[in-house]
Amino acid sequence: MKGYVTIPKSIYCKPCKQCGERPIITLIGKSEYVVKCPADDLHYQTQPGLIDIEDWNIHNTVLYENG
Repeated sequence: MKGYVTIPKSIYCKPCKQCGERPIITLIGKSEYVVKCPADDLHYQTQPGLIDIEDWNIHNTVLYENG
């Protein structure tokens, strides 16, 4: 067993703003989930609880480009 669930392409999710990976859903404990970056645990992840893709999308919005 993988230990995580990939989010179907039919569900809109913004990529991680730090590395560009599509998020995954991971079970934490017995009944709480987090939406997180599969590449690095230091990148943003939602608070444990229900699957909150909207929170993921809000925190991974790029407001402006550095350059």
